[in-house]
Amino acid sequence: MCIDMKKQELIHLHGLLSEVRAEYEGAETPELDLSDYREFGVQPTSIHRSKTDHKRAVFELVHGLTDSIDTEEPVTPTAD
Repeated sequence: MCIDMKKQELIHLHGLLSEVRAEYEGAETPELDLSDYREFGVQPTSIHRSKTDHKRAVFELVHGLTDSIDTEEPVTPTAD
């Protein structure tokens, strides 16, 4: 499935994921490996960068977040 987002929407998503990253880093959780994301150097505030750059940054950020989640212990769902 290919989702075609406008640049503004992609920058907004990038910002939201950046907030998730900040919350995750502030919690007592395993270290995130965001070296590829940091090396790429595109931040949500880099509005002058292209849509393609933001798309790549979002993928790098998601990849770093999901790799970290995969290494945590599974949580057993419970019903109230």
